[in-house]
Amino acid sequence: MNTVDRKLRFVQEFLRITDEELIGKLEQLLDSERKKKISKEFVPMTMEEFNKKIDQSEDDFKNGRLTETDELLKIIDTWE
Repeated sequence: MNTVDRKLRFVQEFLRITDEELIGKLEQLLDSERKKKISKEFVPMTMEEFNKKIDQSEDDFKNGRLTETDELLKIIDTWE
């Protein structure tokens, strides 16, 4: 059984669940697994990297390399 079939089967079974407690446990499991994945992917910057980002940002500001808020909001609206 491939992943798509397994997902469909799972969703069908999930839709049949009437036990609120079980639904809550499944929600907690999904949330917990999502947080674990995010924490594995997140790697904090070193102070050196952080300072370089600040220096670059200040240089961008001085040289007019900016994005206006309304322009940024338009870009964000295109994200899916």
